Amino acid sequence: MNRDGGQTENDSEEGVDPTLEADDDRVELGLALLARLEHESLPLADAVDRIETVTTDPTVTRTILDEAELRGLIDRDDGIIRPKSRQYVRFEQDVITKEGEFTCRRCGSGLSTGHFIDLEAGELGPFGSSCIRKVTGRE
Repeated sequence: MNRDGGQTENDSEEGVDPTLEADDDRVELGLALLARLEHESLPLADAVDRIETVTTDPTVTRTILDEAELRGLIDRDDGIIRPKSRQYVRFEQDVITKEGEFTCRRCGSGLSTGHFIDLEAGELGPFGSSCIRKVTGRE
């Protein structure tokens, strides 16, 4: 607590790190993305590239990969990720386009049309037309 009786940025109501909730959202979104990978297998670096559309924090990235393995969403072996689910992102149903001024979450380009992936854990995006294909594994 600070001297005025309020919470400092390191305090929270029950002694829990205030960034934990945000981390949980990123972890759940990352898990939802990994559960929808459209590959029999892919190199760890490619999986991390996809996770970086959710977070660039290495600790959260490791947590996403560890939790995905614990939950049975992926197998990891010698730098290779093997998704266990066969639920893919369907463009007609799971990708939403919105008009406006956006910045691609993957490459940083300016966009007038943003593509968003509608996952169980939330919406991920915006992406440009080529980056959405890379993130979903179509390219």
